[in-house]
Amino acid sequence: MCTVIANVPCVVQRLSRTLIQLNIATRLHHASADAPWLDLMVPTIGKTQYVKHLIKVYGFEASLEAAFRYTPGLSTLVDLRTRTRSGLLAQDLMRLGLGPARIAELPQRFAMFAGAGEALGWMYVIERSTLLHGGVRRQLTLRVPDISNAMSYLSAYDGVAGRRWSDFGCALETVAHSPSAAAQIVRAANHGFCAMRDWFRDGETLRSVAT
Repeated sequence: MCTVIANVPCVVQRLSRTLIQLNIATRLHHASADAPWLDLMVPTIGKTQYVKHLIKVYGFEASLEAAFRYTPGLSTLVDLRTRTRSGLLAQDLMRLGLGPARIAELPQRFAMFAGAGEALGWMYVIERSTLLHGGVRRQLTLRVPDISNAMSYLSAYDGVAGRRWSDFGCALETVAHSPSAAAQIVRAANHGFCAMRDWFRDGETLRSVAT
């Protein structure tokens, strides 16, 4: 079965049943999750707004990536190295004028996950955002050309998005071996979307999400 994830511009590809169900079960959060990215595509966008956005993304995603590395069994399900993008965010921020010391001081908090199912639910939240990155990058390149050298994060999945989603779907299928396990993934994803909404809206630090 082929489908388009989340009704946003993306490649059409073969998806796992669990990934499709996860997409449906979290659809009420998708608009608020997409809003910060779509705000980068308005005609009045400038460098300052882009820098502020990357700072928010860094504070949210860097902490999750750290938690993923410490989640038992997760590294055997997904290649965490290829999904680690906080270093690219830091690189882009430095190219936009932030020094290493300033980046090190950016607010973030480490999350803790009880197991792979919970971690995969939260991973879905930030992986889904990558579906908008190509469109955002193209618009920024047209409207703010002087930041074109600071888009390594937005370009991270160029040419490999389909493979990343396929691998992620396989990991979900492995973990969602029972209704309760599948429900845990959905619950974690919903929690993750709520946390991301609060982070971008209020700048709140990411709290522990261990269950």
